[in-house]
Amino acid sequence: MVRMGPDVPLLNEYKQEFFWKRFPQTVLGGPRFKLGYCAPPYVYVNQAVLFLTPWLFGGIGTLLCQLQLLQELHATVLSGLLMFGAGAGVQALALYAARRSGAVERLGAPNILVDEEEVEFTHCVSPETVRFIAPGKRFGLNVVLHTALAGMLCSFGTWYVFLGRLTALYGSIAVSVVVFVLSWVTLCIAEYSLIVNTATETATFQAQDTYEITPLTRPLYIFIFIAVDLAERFSGPAPELQLASQVLHVLFLFLPLLWAFGILPPLDALLLWGMEQALVFGLGGSPMSSNLRLLLMFGVSSGVAVCNYFIPSTLGVVLFSISTGFLLSLDLSQVGTLCRGPGAAFGDCGFRRGASPPPPPCSFGWKLGCRELLLYLSLLLVAMVEGGLLHHFLGSVQSQSFGTEPQAPVSYLILVLFCLCWALREIQGAYIFGGVFLNPLYPKGMSSVQTFKQRSRGLYVAAAIRRVLLCFVSPFAMIAFLSMDKSLQLLHRVSLSVGFTRAFRVVWQSSEDALLQMVVVVLLQLVAGNSMLSGWNNLGTGVQLLLVGLLFDRLAQFLAKLKFSLTVLVTSWTEKKQRRQSAGTLLALNASLCPLLLAVVTLSALLSAPLLPLFTLPIFLVGFPRPQRSWPGPVGTACPCPDSIFYQQMSGSLASALRKAFARGSLGSIAPGSHFLGRFQDRMVWIMILERGYGYCTVNIKGLELQETSCHTVEARRVDEVFEAAFERPERLGFTQGFNLHWGNALTPCAALAVRVYSDARNVLSGIIDSHDNLRKLQDDFLKALIWLLLRYCVQKHKGFLWSSEEGPGAGGRKSQSSTLAHTTCNQPPEVVMVESNVSSLRFRQDSSSLTSFGDWSDEDDLFGPQPARRTVALVTAEVQPRHTALQTGASLPGSVEMDSLFENMALSALQPLQPLGLGIGMPAVDKGHNPEVFREGPTSLPQLCFSCPQSEVFNLPTGWRTAPLLPSRLLQLKPLFPEDWFRFTLGRFGPTVQSETSEDMTKALKEDETLKELHAQVALSCLISLGAESSFTSPSYVYRLYCGDVPWTEGLNWLSSSKELYQLALRAFRFSFKLLFDQASLGPMESPEELFNTLEEYERDWYIGLVTEKGWHDSVLQEKPFLFSLGHDLTMGTYTGRVLSLQEQLVHLGRLNGEGVRGQWANLSWELLYATNDDEERYSIQAHPFMLRNLTVQAADPPLGYPIYSSAPLHFPCL
Repeated sequence: MVRMGPDVPLLNEYKQEFFWKRFPQTVLGGPRFKLGYCAPPYVYVNQAVLFLTPWLFGGIGTLLCQLQLLQELHATVLSGLLMFGAGAGVQALALYAARRSGAVERLGAPNILVDEEEVEFTHCVSPETVRFIAPGKRFGLNVVLHTALAGMLCSFGTWYVFLGRLTALYGSIAVSVVVFVLSWVTLCIAEYSLIVNTATETATFQAQDTYEITPLTRPLYIFIFIAVDLAERFSGPAPELQLASQVLHVLFLFLPLLWAFGILPPLDALLLWGMEQALVFGLGGSPMSSNLRLLLMFGVSSGVAVCNYFIPSTLGVVLFSISTGFLLSLDLSQVGTLCRGPGAAFGDCGFRRGASPPPPPCSFGWKLGCRELLLYLSLLLVAMVEGGLLHHFLGSVQSQSFGTEPQAPVSYLILVLFCLCWALREIQGAYIFGGVFLNPLYPKGMSSVQTFKQRSRGLYVAAAIRRVLLCFVSPFAMIAFLSMDKSLQLLHRVSLSVGFTRAFRVVWQSSEDALLQMVVVVLLQLVAGNSMLSGWNNLGTGVQLLLVGLLFDRLAQFLAKLKFSLTVLVTSWTEKKQRRQSAGTLLALNASLCPLLLAVVTLSALLSAPLLPLFTLPIFLVGFPRPQRSWPGPVGTACPCPDSIFYQQMSGSLASALRKAFARGSLGSIAPGSHFLGRFQDRMVWIMILERGYGYCTVNIKGLELQETSCHTVEARRVDEVFEAAFERPERLGFTQGFNLHWGNALTPCAALAVRVYSDARNVLSGIIDSHDNLRKLQDDFLKALIWLLLRYCVQKHKGFLWSSEEGPGAGGRKSQSSTLAHTTCNQPPEVVMVESNVSSLRFRQDSSSLTSFGDWSDEDDLFGPQPARRTVALVTAEVQPRHTALQTGASLPGSVEMDSLFENMALSALQPLQPLGLGIGMPAVDKGHNPEVFREGPTSLPQLCFSCPQSEVFNLPTGWRTAPLLPSRLLQLKPLFPEDWFRFTLGRFGPTVQSETSEDMTKALKEDETLKELHAQVALSCLISLGAESSFTSPSYVYRLYCGDVPWTEGLNWLSSSKELYQLALRAFRFSFKLLFDQASLGPMESPEELFNTLEEYERDWYIGLVTEKGWHDSVLQEKPFLFSLGHDLTMGTYTGRVLSLQEQLVHLGRLNGEGVRGQWANLSWELLYATNDDEERYSIQAHPFMLRNLTVQAADPPLGYPIYSSAPLHFPCL
């Protein structure tokens, strides 16, 4: 992304025109009076008539009622029937128009271009006009349902705004007339959106309205208003209901504004938000990680509250509330895992998408086993015994003062527990007192994981004490306090039943929050003393705790939203790159309208709705309430790319580290809806808390893109600065240096976590790959690596399995460049490792040959980098005629000029019409049947090998590997290149592994078997010639092509590629040899054959050497191979690069984000993309903002609005 200035348009000209056509339609409920092109007047007249039709029918009923010709009930029924008939007529016209126009698309199908297309109108009731005004419904059921609702809405609406009713409410005819007129405007807007044409709502939760729920939104809110009025009419005299009815009749007039500004949520968001709020604050639960879990948990928790209301005994209520509260606060997802079988573990549900190994089975809490069941049953039994005994013996004791009540000692214990838990948690993080001051006890400047752990031992001890107090002492203290409460005697009231159901649940669900709420209630009782707070005391302890919890939540939201709004306000002026021309005006408006700004912040906090900064400018609106997850879709949606595997790999280790951090309190108070940002090298991890219960937490881990844009880089640099200020300062700081200089930033550093991740090192190979000394050594290393692989192949074949990592001794072996820096103890299971070439070589380069490499002549140069391979006509003809088993190939003569044709990059000098029939260019005809010097084509004509040692048969190679189409004289010429000493040494190391009884004589006989040596020499040298490497490598581009599997054509390439196993062995040997070159250039040459042997063993066991684009690379990362190496070519710089991944335990810095800032930016993103359709990649609201981290926040949103490259399924892990 190219960063643009602060004055980039918020909406481009096209989108501005689109927005100002869409917004009036939203305000009026659907009529399109602004089209952007000329339309006949009847188009506007028809829409106006349909808009005012409900008012006409309602007016008829009202007039007849006022004239006392009809009673109120009959007048409302008449209005409803008229509206039902009109709605049915509109739907019939829409269906008729669709059939007449022969439309192929379904009725009402969403079309993003419908607002932009220009319609040719013929007359006022033409099919085009009808379809433009009333598109119709998509489903037949909705036709009936919406038409019936339109009639009911008109009927009840007429009753709701009768002039007599309004006059009785307000006592003034003038006020009643004003309310009557404006109320019918609201009703007409709702009717039009329901029956004629539905406007696009600013409050959009789902990206697509599949089931046509949007038309029901506005009528639903009107029915809510009418329901209150009906309750007031038919109930007895209730001043509260009358006052509510008066207020709602006035608020009814402003419903169009609330709809237009998107404050009222759509139906799906309203339902989910309502259930979540009721579950958390009314029933003591937690937000859920999925809509289904939320629905089930809400239903079960509501059933518990209902049961508590009907249980006659207070002791039974206490025991039932304790047991259900404890059970519902546990991770119930483990029950399903247990039912699937004992083999189903944490990895099955949490890491299904990733291949990271699950935590060790011995780790407590990862799955529901015998130990976990025993602990949970013990806790439940102790809690029920404690609560039952205390309530039975002390629950009915009456006292005149709080100090003499049985609750008093427990109250003081709760105060002490809260102070201890708060202090022990506060010292666990990098900052204290809300992120204002640096924690002097937290270790800083630690680059080594072991050193960091040693310096943190004292904090770990404090965390263990806090964990015991919070998880095993505080719940029982709070249960004792509640069980002895005297308000339990008045339990059979709805408020008290709900209050105590919540109270006994929340002590387990969120022990830390419950402890704080109980401390506040206790302090109020202590402060009040003997004075009776009649209103407060009559509520009961359960309701008091409910109100305190709700108050603390809304207060925390208010403070977070206020900080976010101040950050947006201040940085819009102080940050030069964020200062727009309108910045001064907006600041002045916010300053002059400060009470209005505070009212907006307060309202958004009371509704638990996001504070929406329009276009991320200091223009604040109240977003519509929505669940804490902010998005409607399932958790785990992402936009994957090849880099996603790095996040997938680290998710398992990160979950284990998060488990310890949550248990220790290093990340502060963990609540659902909290967001954290982790940083390691070029990786950004976004963590969101989804659920929290007793002993478990559910999170979603997202990975942000690694290919950093300019905006991403700016914010990543600021993130690094914030973490450096917290974790890399010297140990002793002065008082003035102990402040958090980045307190206004959205990110507050919390802790450093030890996570097993891949450290990525990239090196430019200038001076290594282009060194002639290194390239000359490459040929010898290739033969040694190939011999080692051939002998190992024979050993594995003898043992009955191939390509498995053999746990060979590594002592005394030479460690590679990366393994000397990082030691790993990761033992990998045997696995299949296939060497793959790039996409163009999947058929072993049979379709991409090059004649520039010839047996004893090479004219390669590196002036222009690697050249694309050319396809000769012989190979092209072979593709057309697949029955030809042998290809007659010719070579372009040295010094000739070849021009690239338009046909698949084919050399013109190789065109088949230029070749004599049966002959190659410049090559004599060869009679294969009579030339004894040419290789034999069938394995049956090969002589039988006679080995001098019986054990040599184990190291025999497949017969087809000896049929290379090469002259024996050519192999004889290259025989001095074969490393006989290395062959005998390697054979001596591998020989004892295949012998039943180790014998020095047998090993010696193996080494002296000349037939075996000649066999391996023939195969190894044939591979050398087939790869075009019989002369020393002289070109880096040639080395790179071989490494990538882009083998230029040679006369033995067809033979080599015909054997998949041998081809892979040869390619793998070349990659091993290049890795040897890389290590020897960095660390010095090999000093002994023993060192070389152990190094090759290490490559086989601990390394994946290949290309980033290969599937083997992807699989090795997920299988956590200790090291990976890849060779690359930077075309822009013209350099070759080496990339080394090392699996190590590293410190990942983690910080807490301002959750309300994230929700506000996501709310603006949803409005901007789903309503304003502002999908410009360079829009202002996606530009870098170092304080708000705007670009990173947009990336972390769920698709299709955001684009994280990795997103895990909900991960449930224990926190005990």
